[in-house]
Amino acid sequence: MKGFIAFCLFTVSFFSYSGEQAEEIFKQFAPSLYQIKIIDKASGEKSSIGSGFQITANGLIATNYHVISSYARHPHKYQIEYLDHQGNKGTLALESVDVINDLALVKRETSSAMPFFPIAKQAPIKGEELFSLGNPHDLGMIVVPGTYNGLKKESFNDRIHFTGSVNSGMSGGPVVNHESQVVGINVATSGNQIGFLVPHDKLQTLFDNYLAKAPDNIEQQMTNQLADNQNKLFSRLLSANWSMKQLGEARIPTIDVPFIRCWGESNADKADALILVAVANCSLDENTYLSSHFFTGSIDMEFRYMQAKDLSDQKFYHLYQNRIRQAGPGNRAGKDDVTEFQCHHDVVSPEKSSSTNKAVFCTRAYKDFPNLYDILFLSATVDKNNKALVSHFTVAGVDQNNAMAFTQRFLETVSWN
Repeated sequence: MKGFIAFCLFTVSFFSYSGEQAEEIFKQFAPSLYQIKIIDKASGEKSSIGSGFQITANGLIATNYHVISSYARHPHKYQIEYLDHQGNKGTLALESVDVINDLALVKRETSSAMPFFPIAKQAPIKGEELFSLGNPHDLGMIVVPGTYNGLKKESFNDRIHFTGSVNSGMSGGPVVNHESQVVGINVATSGNQIGFLVPHDKLQTLFDNYLAKAPDNIEQQMTNQLADNQNKLFSRLLSANWSMKQLGEARIPTIDVPFIRCWGESNADKADALILVAVANCSLDENTYLSSHFFTGSIDMEFRYMQAKDLSDQKFYHLYQNRIRQAGPGNRAGKDDVTEFQCHHDVVSPEKSSSTNKAVFCTRAYKDFPNLYDILFLSATVDKNNKALVSHFTVAGVDQNNAMAFTQRFLETVSWN
């Protein structure tokens, strides 16, 4: 009983200390925290809100790119405003962005030095208590305690796994340690006390680059970042081992990198199914947000093995064609962002494969980001009678060289027993 009482007293003491520290952090840095609003000029109303925090004495503020993305893509339609802890409002200028890590720097006019958040020099340790600050659901600034759980293992671009309630509107707010140093930036939530943060070193890099030289215009910055990231991603994919695994009577590839994850399903348990269907899907578990209707950076692969039982060749071929027609792009993009798909049809027999395939290779170009494309590729066997393999991939935001190299590798690794 004494041990239980001691534990309870320790727990009360810990949460009391944690609450006191959170209150002290908020009191100290409230002048450096902001609600950030994107205002539609025509209506005068806000179209989105988020959070931001000052990182220099002269008014430079960090936030998420997705908080200010509407302005970044359409600066003539929107403006950026801030609301501080005393209810004061003002406009913000967009200074720099990092679309890959979902970061942006904006600036307010100020005539005097102001308090600001220092950026940490090193990452937290696993299990360390942190404090997330932000403006959830337009209810005012709050402090939420949580725990650092290291980097998300399945991410190509680093994200911190944070156990704490990162709610809508807290995007762009700082996450600080007990020394009030920024160790992360709120970016997303999966609910159930699971949040994700951008690591502080990504912000430090953006800030250092901003100080080192005048940034390119925002669109050029975004173009360069998208191009650099896809080169880094495809270099990793093309140099990785592509393992082979069985799917029905076919062999399909899986790419041995932690950020490409695969799932599978089949109807093998349905004794009355006219067609045996086994499906494997592999995808990159993230994408790059450019606007609410334009996402890029995704990779999706699907392999669908089909084998007919008592079904006519004509009926089987009809179902087969329906499956092919259902293939589509793996990312969201609007007509203002991309061109229409242009497709090339061919019959191919890859050197390392044992089948003949009807192949379709489609591309659509990015209107604002030169030399980047979305790719849709589909191949379907045409020489196996009542057996078929439909192989399909889409990649978003890739240049011509990487697209062709990936397609070649994909074709070479799909085969029959």
